Amino acid sequence: MADDVAATAGGPRPGGNRRLDRVLSPEYLDGLRELPIEEVRRLRKEAEQEEADLSYLRRLLQGRVDIIEAELARRQGELNESTTILEELPRILADDDIAPRGLGRHLTVGPSRITEHRRFVERLIADSDLSALAGKTSDQLRETLARFVEQERAISEQRRAVQAVIDACAAELARRYRDGEADVDALLQGNDPTR
Repeated sequence: MADDVAATAGGPRPGGNRRLDRVLSPEYLDGLRELPIEEVRRLRKEAEQEEADLSYLRRLLQGRVDIIEAELARRQGELNESTTILEELPRILADDDIAPRGLGRHLTVGPSRITEHRRFVERLIADSDLSALAGKTSDQLRETLARFVEQERAISEQRRAVQAVIDACAAELARRYRDGEADVDALLQGNDPTR
């Protein structure tokens, strides 16, 4: 599974068996208009789960990016040099810091591969030997930062592509309700078996 996460950061593989490969395959939405409503919902739910996992992995990477940026800022005198990054972590990783990058959409499911995502990020950190930031030169930190930013960018692109799949499924479901092909009353009353 951890290899699946590492591959996620590398992108979808044509013909691959991972959820990301399926959701982003060109065939995933083939015949969407003709599929049974249960299948459209299943496709949407699978894509939503992938979005939740990509969002979690992206946030893990963003946290590491924030830490490295803070250390570089501290070295440049932009932060109090007498405090350590460890002392600054609550401020660095505060939810307020998430907002400028955008939380994106409201997620209805949680990540399903937390352990694998953490292992992937830990391997990135180990490869960069970030266990002791103070022992790294600023150039080494900038190099690591560039690599993490690139990983985060790739995951963000995948997440946007997955969101487009979710939107296509949601639009098809909305069309069916609008056109009377699905029972709105049953959905509102919670009696729709295809929910």
